[in-house]
Amino acid sequence: MKKMFSSVYLLLLLLLVLRSAAAAAAPAPAPNVGFGYKLVSLEQCTNGGGLIGYLQVKHSTSTYGPDVPRLRLFVKHESHDRLRVHITDADEPRWEVPYDLLPREAPPPLRLKPSTAPFTAYEYAGDELLFAFTADPFSFAVKRKTTGRTLFDSSAGALVFKDQYLEVSTRLPADAALYGLGENTQPAGIRLRPGDPYTLYTTDISAINLNTDLYGAHPMYMDLRKEGGRGAEAHAVLLLNSNAMDVFYRGSSLTYKVIGGVLDFYFFAGPTPLAIVDQYTALVGRPAPMPYWALGFHQCRWGYQNLSVVEGVVEGYKKAQIPLDVIWNDDDHMDAAKDFTLDPVNYPRPKLLNFLNKIHSAGMKYIVLIDPGIAINSTYGVFQRGMAKDVFIKYKGKPYLAQVWPGPVYFPDFLNPAGVAWWIDEISRFRDLVPVDGLWIDMNEASNFCSGECHIPTNHSCPIPGSTTPWVCCLDCKNITNTKWDDPPYKINASGATAPLGFKTIATGATHYKGILEYNAHSLYGFSQTIATHQALQGLQGKRPFILTRSTFVGSGAYAAHWTGDNKGTWEDLRYSISTMLNFGLFGMPMVGSDICGFYPAPTEELCNRWIELGAFYPFSRDHANFASPRQELYQWQTVAESARNALGLRYKLLPYLYTLNYEAHTTGAPMARPLFFSFPDFTASYGLSTQFLLGRSVLVSPVLEQGATSVDAVFPPGSWYNLFDTTKAVVSQADRYTTTLPAGLSEVNVHVYEGTILPMQRGGMVSKEARSTPFTLVVTFPLNATARDAKGAVYVDDDERPEMRLVEGQATYVTFYASVRGRTARVWSEVKEGTFSLQQALVIEKVSVVGLQGSAQGLSVEVEGRPSASASGAWFGEVRPLHQEEESSSVRTSMTMEVGGLSLPLGKNFSMTWEMGIKH
Repeated sequence: MKKMFSSVYLLLLLLLVLRSAAAAAAPAPAPNVGFGYKLVSLEQCTNGGGLIGYLQVKHSTSTYGPDVPRLRLFVKHESHDRLRVHITDADEPRWEVPYDLLPREAPPPLRLKPSTAPFTAYEYAGDELLFAFTADPFSFAVKRKTTGRTLFDSSAGALVFKDQYLEVSTRLPADAALYGLGENTQPAGIRLRPGDPYTLYTTDISAINLNTDLYGAHPMYMDLRKEGGRGAEAHAVLLLNSNAMDVFYRGSSLTYKVIGGVLDFYFFAGPTPLAIVDQYTALVGRPAPMPYWALGFHQCRWGYQNLSVVEGVVEGYKKAQIPLDVIWNDDDHMDAAKDFTLDPVNYPRPKLLNFLNKIHSAGMKYIVLIDPGIAINSTYGVFQRGMAKDVFIKYKGKPYLAQVWPGPVYFPDFLNPAGVAWWIDEISRFRDLVPVDGLWIDMNEASNFCSGECHIPTNHSCPIPGSTTPWVCCLDCKNITNTKWDDPPYKINASGATAPLGFKTIATGATHYKGILEYNAHSLYGFSQTIATHQALQGLQGKRPFILTRSTFVGSGAYAAHWTGDNKGTWEDLRYSISTMLNFGLFGMPMVGSDICGFYPAPTEELCNRWIELGAFYPFSRDHANFASPRQELYQWQTVAESARNALGLRYKLLPYLYTLNYEAHTTGAPMARPLFFSFPDFTASYGLSTQFLLGRSVLVSPVLEQGATSVDAVFPPGSWYNLFDTTKAVVSQADRYTTTLPAGLSEVNVHVYEGTILPMQRGGMVSKEARSTPFTLVVTFPLNATARDAKGAVYVDDDERPEMRLVEGQATYVTFYASVRGRTARVWSEVKEGTFSLQQALVIEKVSVVGLQGSAQGLSVEVEGRPSASASGAWFGEVRPLHQEEESSSVRTSMTMEVGGLSLPLGKNFSMTWEMGIKH
């Protein structure tokens, strides 16, 4: 018995030791970050001013710092389709995105004696959205008023609000399809993928880095939900906060972890994707109007060593008969990489001015790069004037020292009105020196080759003379980790590796105007520079500005275009470019594209063929390469030149359509390049599709994205689609059979137009100035074998030199085109608004091409302004050609493509055209 007891004792002792060892080996449980808040009062403001409530912390914790004890809640239906929920410290003002930088309605000021009135209602309804809440612990939900469906539900986790850590979550249903939260390169495509990291903090890290924070910060997502297998509705959420944040998407929930500022949520009711971008850009700013020439093709390279090389590039495009509108210089034109200067040897001003006179007379444009870092040089006027006006960001009371291409630099403070005025003046001085047509602002995250607190070295030169690696830090620097700004308690997943916030950028403890911390304003740097640059260019000669910026924030699209940064000449990067482009359309920045053929290293000939076939249909279409890569202008290979003539040839014919999309973007926010679900929200097969895209509502681009491929498996939403290179080729898609294999030889790209469309096209040309003056053709598409259907389209034309893009008599014309078929009778007509401008420009319609009807045409009747038209006296019916279904290679004998030619219809006058179809029954 004693022996048995001893054995049991030893066994128990062993189990206890093993348990202790296991406990010691197991990871410690995660600390409880917060326990939430309790709503203690709520009152409704007078005159429909919203709700104001106060929250009290339930239990304080020390993880990531102490909780803010009292919060102020402000809720308001700012419009019939937009709801704002704003939560901040009830007792102390906190950092917010400046209201003068991003204009919007300000919440009520904090009050010393908040109301203690009891609340009796738990819902606050607007026209489209409803705000509901639970008092203890406090959580809120946003619902769609008509259906009661919950769009956002913060009961998924405790509300946490500390000085340097904010956390809030929302529940998500299984059918939620999320898009947005950029900028990042998403290898899985445009649809957000649960488990992938989404970190928002503007960072100069190459776009080849996947699933990490890149150049822009856009804390906005769109949620597209389906019901019963069909697209039901879309809504969007913006957390307007410029502090660094991680967003964790787990499929069933989404959690924000933000290291400062306030919780300032905007909810957009939709319910369609187009309605979302309309509502979103109504708040953050409508996309900037682009000059017509900006929609042409652009050529750039870092490494055009002298002006003769640039002249040779322009001549090379001309000889190859490849369209070119804009030639660019990276920093090669500068004197020792200093902003607003010219290299006196390689880019002497007299020769450069002669070159610009030559290309300007041909309708071409010239754009150069500028960086924000200003070289520290006592003989450099830009630096001297900046120091005199005290415009640079400070650290410990002195300008913050950094290093970029010219070596040691200071960074201008674009939150400082004096800094903005100085920048405007410098741009004005530069344009007096060189009449550039636009500006490219780069490195504005801000990028810094060094980190920490730096000093100019005394024992070696900086920059190092003749260095082949000017991006290597040559300043004497030390890390800064002794402040809560440089070493915050919560570490975001910066650069994909929880890098310090000040790594290769401005130290977060540096200060802007009125003591604003870089910690708070970091992600606004490029945005503030973009606004200042826009003010400068718009004020010069009264022309419409063109700006290309790398770093972006909420609202940047109202001022500039964007390219997706440093990519690689790989097939993977070719595919990634589509998702990033489509994301920026959601962010209200539709003028976007990637470096065609890749920034580095050398692309293969086959890849460059396929890239120009895709890149010709980016809204912003530019070939750009690194100095270390071989030359990759499109004429360098005969096959690429052929592909370029083919793809860009179609682009230049489509310029009136693209420019009309530019107008639509500027007035409604609608992206120029769109995911398919924008036009087909019920087509759920398109929800994750990232290998094709739409231009506008109905032009579908299906590029080859795989090495060695000679065909492409393209997805077509149900209906009739017609090949724009040959409209006798049709794809008729069904709901249960929507993928079609299309031939795609090395010089071919598949571009189709959807039924029910009237597409305005022109003849094209080698430069947009030439192309835009040529006669129009209207491509009218009906469903295959249609006997009772309609089609519609529009075109906007204006004087694109004017800063505003508005429909004003004598300055612009907008024409809506209609078409119908009813039995044997077909009709095409127009309704013109403000026709004077297009009449002054002598713009005419020379041809109408109609696709999808049955039989041959006869008995043409044409009227202009209600009277028989003499301008149609020479009209003729072209050859009627049978349509072929591309996937079956069989003729559809009863359905035809036909033309009415020999017209000279003034675009600026209403016309009506009617004929009879000879249909055999």
